[in-house]
Amino acid sequence: MSSHAVVILATVAATLVVVLLFQNLWTAEKKIDVQLPKLYETDDAEFRRSLSALLGPPLLEGNQVETLLNGDRIFPSMLAAIRSAQHTVNFETYIYWSGSIGREFVDALTERARAGVKVHVLLDWVGSLKIDDGMLEEMKAAGVACERFHEPHWSHWGRLNNRTHRKLLVVDGRVGFTGGVGIADQWRGDARHAGEWRDTHFRVTGPVVAQMQSVFLDNWMRATGEVLHGEAYFPALQPTGPYAAQMFSSSPSGGSESMHLMYLLAITAARKTIDLANSYFVPDDLTIRTLIDAARRGVKVRVLTPSGHIDSETVRKASRSTWGPMLEAGIEFAEYAPTMFHVKGLVVDGVFSSVGSTNFDNRSFRLNDEANLNVLNAEFGKQQQAVFEADWARAQRITLQAWRDRPLSERAWETLARTLRAQL
Repeated sequence: MSSHAVVILATVAATLVVVLLFQNLWTAEKKIDVQLPKLYETDDAEFRRSLSALLGPPLLEGNQVETLLNGDRIFPSMLAAIRSAQHTVNFETYIYWSGSIGREFVDALTERARAGVKVHVLLDWVGSLKIDDGMLEEMKAAGVACERFHEPHWSHWGRLNNRTHRKLLVVDGRVGFTGGVGIADQWRGDARHAGEWRDTHFRVTGPVVAQMQSVFLDNWMRATGEVLHGEAYFPALQPTGPYAAQMFSSSPSGGSESMHLMYLLAITAARKTIDLANSYFVPDDLTIRTLIDAARRGVKVRVLTPSGHIDSETVRKASRSTWGPMLEAGIEFAEYAPTMFHVKGLVVDGVFSSVGSTNFDNRSFRLNDEANLNVLNAEFGKQQQAVFEADWARAQRITLQAWRDRPLSERAWETLARTLRAQL
């Protein structure tokens, strides 16, 4: 091959790489860049109406939401629900790795599929790279419909950076689970040491489960073209508890800013307290201004993040680089000390709670497919505040002075990490 031909091929290859990077890193959607005016508070009817009107699905009455702390309670509850399935199991998750808990889920899913239950599993391609291919083949051989979300293919090279980060399990259309947990042995245990991650998941019954099912089916249809419907997926649901709840989703393919908007609405509506626990807290400038504005009008704002026990030190450095103005405004920060902190939860005024898969960063707000359960109820909010207080008690406070005194080498690393904020 002549040198001229080599140059042409190299140019074509470089152009293709640039085009693919542009398609994956750039979005045509305008992002929210103007701070929301404060028009109402969390216990006002206007706040409830705004959540339903702006985010899509309505808040539904009559739900029960059980809080499950750590793998010792999360996994047995999820597995028991799968094993009890009579008609359908729909399961979507980001992380699914090989290991003992991965094996337990495969065994439960395949047993139900062999029993005639319709089982659908949607795994993110990136998040499930560590799964043993033999597990996938075993599920498929048993009759499980198993798909990988955005597995590399010529037809969607421009969407490879769009991952499904949703964590959803819906059994018989009647019982749903969501939260932060992945299917990997790191989540086993009870956060007793660095080998057992701290996380929270939620078991849901009541009318809002139909919304959870709809969110799963949205991505299943995108991945397969198959529409799942009928009594087996959407049975009539009766009230099971006292909570008003809403399950909504966001995706770059349609309304990527809705999750960001939800957080901004809740922060702006806060009157007394904001308790934010998040494993990847890398806020954009607008969110920082909104949090600072809340603190300046007298809201007690606390942010709980991971310590050095984290699976992405770059994210931690990018996060810490943003803390200065917030600390100066009186916002309190703490890092969870015992182990990796993977919780994703927001409680505002002890009334509004948002839990689910969403990290507090640009990737969750604009690049990933996410799903959160919002609960508008003081009893549930009190429960979540109690969980937050227990986690806060096991965390190390970061004062403004300590932040200012960090070494120059750490500041340099943080500055470098912050340049990657749009992709974190």
